[in-house]
Amino acid sequence: MPTTLVGAHVNGKPNYLTVAFCGVVQASPPMIAVTLGKIHHTNEGIRENQCFSVNIPSQDMVEVTDYCGIVSGKKTDKSEIFETFYGKLEKAPMIRECPVNLECRLIDILDLRGASEVFIGEIVEGYAEEKYLCNEIPDIEKIKPIVFSMYDNNYWGIGEHLGKAWSIGKNFAEGGKEKKAENDR
Repeated sequence: MPTTLVGAHVNGKPNYLTVAFCGVVQASPPMIAVTLGKIHHTNEGIRENQCFSVNIPSQDMVEVTDYCGIVSGKKTDKSEIFETFYGKLEKAPMIRECPVNLECRLIDILDLRGASEVFIGEIVEGYAEEKYLCNEIPDIEKIKPIVFSMYDNNYWGIGEHLGKAWSIGKNFAEGGKEKKAENDR
């Protein structure tokens, strides 16, 4: 799972929470979902301001990223940890040190009838420095995102490129029976 830092304004200050349960839910209009435990301080700010940010930290930020998940904004002021900037929504704090930032307007909250809730946001704007892009598209190798392994509680980097999505599977279709036989061994 990708490791993100979700930002929200809480009690007039930026607050950031480490979140791994995050993903795109729709391409047009672009929407993203973040799942947070109901006890988190960040939830209050998302509800109050109807917006939040999703910031993608790079591997060199692993310690500070983990720290933001260890301490609660209820007890620790996280507003000075990063250089914060704002975009169109004015109340969705974003982290300048992160290679990619998504500014999101809250669309819905799903109560999972347990300890968590899902915040769905429409991505209003995305931000990335040119050095993290290739042909105006975020470049995974340049961003070097942090991947979280849930069941052994470890952070990992991204490995090698495996193939082009919606394309590499055509190789299987062309030689499917032989490849299936190889995979069944």
